[in-house]
Amino acid sequence: MLLSTLQKTDLSTYNNHPYHPGGNRLKRVLWFYINAIVFKNSLLPFSGLKVLLLRLFGASIGKGVVIKPCVNIKYPWHLTIGNHTWVGERVWIDCLVDTRIGANVCLSQGVMLITGSHNYKQTSFSLLTASIVLEDGVWIGAGAIVNLGVTVYSHAVLTSGSVATKALHAYGIYQGNPAVWIRERVIVAGCEL
Repeated sequence: MLLSTLQKTDLSTYNNHPYHPGGNRLKRVLWFYINAIVFKNSLLPFSGLKVLLLRLFGASIGKGVVIKPCVNIKYPWHLTIGNHTWVGERVWIDCLVDTRIGANVCLSQGVMLITGSHNYKQTSFSLLTASIVLEDGVWIGAGAIVNLGVTVYSHAVLTSGSVATKALHAYGIYQGNPAVWIRERVIVAGCEL
């Protein structure tokens, strides 16, 4: 194929219709500043205040949730977090659409949950969105990425630096880019093997 006949990306034609982030404009602006001042700030380590603010903005947050400093959350009204879940430093929850995080989930430092992308096949680079579900007991290792549309089933592990592009089965340990099954996760009272 001749390169001269290929289409080119034209970002001036970008339009994210029919996507709507939810909430009115004032709510989105208020959240932008609260996210920047309270959540992305390393000087405010208190989880209680963060949980309260998330709930005020429409998130469903369970009890005993720990949210470390420097966390970035896009639209909390699309976010559900179960009981006793940990959200580590520098986690980025890009919840453009529903993002469900179960109970007893650990999101280690620098994890990215990405619910949006772009259609690279279209000249307009149109927005694509799909929900993410992390079931109970999941562990997402430091610097790992969970892409849009992925479900990580009960107690699965995505190891540090890995990238989930499709479903991760229950009690599986996954590694790599794209992440592949390595072995079964065996949990023993008091320790893991």
